[in-house]
Amino acid sequence: MGAFVNGFPAGDPTVLPTIEQLLRRYAEALTPWAEVTAGKMLSSVNRSDERAWAEQTQELSRSLRLEIMRAPTGNAMRGLMTEQVTLIKSIPLEAAERVHKLTLEGLENSARAKTVSKEIQRSGEVCKSRADLIARTEVARTASVLTQTRAQHVGSDGYIWRTSGDPDVRHSHREMNGKFVRWASPPTLDGMKGHAGQFPNCRCYAEPVIPED
Repeated sequence: MGAFVNGFPAGDPTVLPTIEQLLRRYAEALTPWAEVTAGKMLSSVNRSDERAWAEQTQELSRSLRLEIMRAPTGNAMRGLMTEQVTLIKSIPLEAAERVHKLTLEGLENSARAKTVSKEIQRSGEVCKSRADLIARTEVARTASVLTQTRAQHVGSDGYIWRTSGDPDVRHSHREMNGKFVRWASPPTLDGMKGHAGQFPNCRCYAEPVIPED
């Protein structure tokens, strides 16, 4: 995407339609790759989640362990796949919007033209940061959604919020550590609603409370 943008004069409004058209076409061309990439990630996280459940449920009855593994995760997986493909395809679309906005800003304020030009040339770097954020967030969110699906399938009402326990944990998330959270009532933290592991860059995780046999 950086190559697309930097192939044209930065800040030139006459090239905006061409850049935007190229990036929109690129977003659509990404669909097959995005589906394969998201599918591989979902399968990998699902296998890890299954192993984690197998290790954590040794004390449960065999019937309950089997029921957990038989949870209908298909709908959750399909929903996650659709959302992740959309997120991947949004990267070039957001790049197009960013270049458009910066170009207009440079025209309106000639004093900032050089700064705006440098920001436009950083488009590839900005896209990479966005892609990295999506990757980190979606792996954790997928694990959280699969854990929730399996736990609710066997009658779990909620979970204990656990953090990674290091200094980088956000204050709002640190305050949640050790608290019981109902699946039906995700908390709102820093203006966003979700369960442990479902926030941007969140490394927290849910420790499901499983009902006794």
